[in-house]
Formats: sequence, structure tokens, C-alpha cells
Amino acid sequence: MKAFMTNGTLDVLKSIAKKHPDIDFYYMNSDTSSLAYYEDKARNVFSSGRAYEVLITKGKIQEEGYIVMNNIPVTDEGQPIFEDRFKQRQDEVDAMPGFQAFRLLRPLEGNTYVVFTQWASEQDFTNWKNSDQFKESHKGQATKPPAYFADRPFITSYHMIDQEEE
Repeated sequence: MKAFMTNGTLDVLKSIAKKHPDIDFYYMNSDTSSLAYYEDKARNVFSSGRAYEVLITKGKIQEEGYIVMNNIPVTDEGQPIFEDRFKQRQDEVDAMPGFQAFRLLRPLEGNTYVVFTQWASEQDFTNWKNSDQFKESHKGQATKPPAYFADRPFITSYHMIDQEEE
């Protein structure tokens, strides 16, 4: 399974979707932009954007919720270690209250993986970040990032756009 996303104005993103009624697009807003996301077996309908292989899937993406994407640049030699780390702990987050969906996305171009999580609310994500489970799974990373990081990770967050209200 592949995942595709692109940023733009909501009007432009929805005009792309009108040309592809067979695709289930998800729309999200941040403070600075809108994003369209979908999953498909192969085809990318965005002329510019990002394409990924979905390595781990948990839960179904919901029409409502809060999305957090942890963007992590990983060195070529570090990719197997990084992926294995997530495969070993893939069941940790889905038991948390408010959890909706998880995707580990490997870039088809470049080196920046995306750890995609969806929560019922921003507060549910905050509760996860403050949990003992989160602290245990991220132990030691606050002081020294893993050697396989190619650059500093960064987080983007979005609120889902209710399709019926638009």
C-alpha cells in the first residue's frame, strides 16, 4: 500500500479530488496550510507532493480528529534499524485513550520517514506525550538523537476538516 500527500489551498486540493471521485481523500488544516492525504495501491494523482510506502498500519483514519506527523530524516544505513524499532513497538500506542490510527510511512524519494498518528483530540495526543508509556519508548532521545537520524526530526500537526461542513 502507498500513501500520498500534498499541501495547497483547500480549494485547489478539492479541485484535484473532483477529478478523482474514486479516491477517498482526507483533508487537514494546520496553522499555515492545508493538506490532502490518501492511500492507494499504486497511483499518485498529485503533480507535486510526497509519496510513501505504508510499512505499518493500525486503525482506520477517521474523518474527524487531530493528526500528528513526526517527520524523521534517516540515513540510508540506518533505515533497517529505524524500521525494526517501530516493528518491535508497534502495539504501544494503539491502547491509549483517544487513539484512532497509526501509519509508518517510508519515503519513495528522499530520506524523511513520517510517523503518522491520529487522535480523537489534541488533548488525547498530549495525554499520550505525557504518559509513562511514551517516556519509556522515547527514553534517552531527548538528550542524544539516535545515530541513524540524518537531521533533526520535526513535527507537523493538523486538524481534520469535516467534509460535510465544507
